[in-house]
Amino acid sequence: MTFSRDLRYRPYQDWTTEEKNKIKANVNKSPWHANYHIEPKSGLLNDPNGFSFFNGKFHLFYQNWPFGAAHGLKQWVHTESDDLVHFTETNTRLLPDNPNDSHGCYSGSAYEIGSKLFLFYTGNVRDENWVRTPLQVGAWMDKEGNISKMDTILINQPSDVTEHFRDPQIFSYQNQFYVIVGTQSLDKEGFIKVYKAEQNDVNNWTFIGNLDFDNKGHAYMIECPNLVFIDNKPVLIYSPQGISHDELDYNNIYPNAYKIGQSFDTSIPKMNQVSSIQNLDYGFEAYATQAFNAPDGRALAVSWIGLPEIDYPTDRFDYQGALSLVKELTLKDGKLYQYPVDSISTLRSKQQEFGPQEKTSNCYELELHIPKEEKSILKLFADNKGNGLSLTVDSSNGFITLDRSQVGEVFGQEYGTIRKCPIENKAITLNIFVDNSIVEIFINKGEKVMTSRVFPEQDQSGISIISGNITGHYFELN
Repeated sequence: MTFSRDLRYRPYQDWTTEEKNKIKANVNKSPWHANYHIEPKSGLLNDPNGFSFFNGKFHLFYQNWPFGAAHGLKQWVHTESDDLVHFTETNTRLLPDNPNDSHGCYSGSAYEIGSKLFLFYTGNVRDENWVRTPLQVGAWMDKEGNISKMDTILINQPSDVTEHFRDPQIFSYQNQFYVIVGTQSLDKEGFIKVYKAEQNDVNNWTFIGNLDFDNKGHAYMIECPNLVFIDNKPVLIYSPQGISHDELDYNNIYPNAYKIGQSFDTSIPKMNQVSSIQNLDYGFEAYATQAFNAPDGRALAVSWIGLPEIDYPTDRFDYQGALSLVKELTLKDGKLYQYPVDSISTLRSKQQEFGPQEKTSNCYELELHIPKEEKSILKLFADNKGNGLSLTVDSSNGFITLDRSQVGEVFGQEYGTIRKCPIENKAITLNIFVDNSIVEIFINKGEKVMTSRVFPEQDQSGISIISGNITGHYFELN
């Protein structure tokens, strides 16, 4: 369905109960709903926002237009969790109901300050000629989930950037609040601006400088920048739109990437001794990852399982998008590892030895072991005609290959139906989480990750072993 601009930016209060009930009834018809991933009750889910710890719980918002699978007048939808696995959606919303966010509450972050949660986000404002003014604004959420917005604009659009100035991430470093904002220069190059809170007062922000992270300047926009600190080293996670394929080998419309520094100089500001840019995820769908340092020191991250400007089969059911499992980030041998938090094991309900299965619930975890110098092929979402999601592990040639050309409804073909992830010639462990239409593959406990959507037919729920020596376990998941 094509949505007109007027429909996409129609005020929430103008939607009738009958219209909303019709949308929800259509959403309920979908055969592809997730069981243990966050997805929207209706409409579009895109960026994870406000990932934080507050009042003894973890909080995670997602950006949402609730009236169809399109980008429209965005809100934030609030969820909370005790264990980072089971998230409960509350009635709290950050709504586009203020002159400073009149055309949408765009992405941002959150941080516990005193007895409240501070929300720092981009207010999308357009005039009668549809000219956009991006405003970095704030709000406070109390322990009961009530949100009150700040009247003042915290950071106005600078003179050296286009209208693409968004996605503030607040963090504390050496007991000082900073915020980084993704932006585009007047020369159409992506970069990141850094500000600090004067006297740690989040009402007053001073520009420090543009972040020096050995940026080659080949992206035309940097979205969703996040800085986290692991073993005291700065790790920048970001989405560089339009980056040269010579600089980063990727196949999706836009990549999600990271760089690791050895130290962080706030005065310049600069990441020192920066690594080369790396893919954060090698699958078909992972974008706008948001990460933060929890009070216990862990670096935690969650990704949007989706991409901008892509149509998905669920669109006809008036919803789109999901969030990944929450991943803990660690550094090992100069590499960033991402692996689901330990409490993910609480979903396991039944264990058996791995082997071919004619029919599964399409809601399970596999923990598989494949020797080095081995080429092994298996198919998930398999049917009795030989179709399925093909996964090839070929350590001798140094690749894991994922091919979704023969599973369910094919989509996004303009960006190809195959993804490859480089691996070393060594024994491989795979932890594969399947959730009806979502597949998250963690290689060697998070050394590499492949996140993807598939939309299988009703009879595509088996597991076939095509070749190779594959051992391990199958776990039903609640």
